[in-house]
Amino acid sequence: MASLQEQLLKAGLTTKQKARQANSDQRKKNKQKRSGVAHGATLQEQVKQDLAISKADKAAKDAALNEAKKLELANKEQQLRIKQILEHHQLKGVSGDNEYNYTFANKVKKLALDSNTHKALVNGRLALCGLNETTFIVTSETAAKIAELDSSIILVQNDKVDTPEVDEEDPYADYQIPDDLMW
Repeated sequence: MASLQEQLLKAGLTTKQKARQANSDQRKKNKQKRSGVAHGATLQEQVKQDLAISKADKAAKDAALNEAKKLELANKEQQLRIKQILEHHQLKGVSGDNEYNYTFANKVKKLALDSNTHKALVNGRLALCGLNETTFIVTSETAAKIAELDSSIILVQNDKVDTPEVDEEDPYADYQIPDDLMW
């Protein structure tokens, strides 16, 4: 018995070219079924889905990169703003004989100040700020503005010292210990 294709060829209802094409299509379909590609979706649909997934992944990566660049740019702008504030509002010409010790980058540093600046720093009217291995002396208001931007820049900002109440019966009331006592 001859196959249906052979019978159609003998009857003249089809050509050899169409028969080969039909065989080729049939082999492709069988191969797709064996490879698991065609579970209700053709090869073209699978390619479209893969393309859509890759486009979505690329868009997500691009969005993440853009967000990272925006954050980096914002950090740079903030650092430049802080540097500008510190350079503009720093106190100059305050060197003197009194030493003030503070920590900067886990190191104890000394700063030679005049007596008025030293008292103002101890009493909280002035503050020390550090940026890029440089120490700046600024007012407490400027330090408060900088603390809003980045509190790690503030090295020393003392609370304002009020005069303590003296007990009338204290035998040592006349001998107050100064808070800027140097040993």
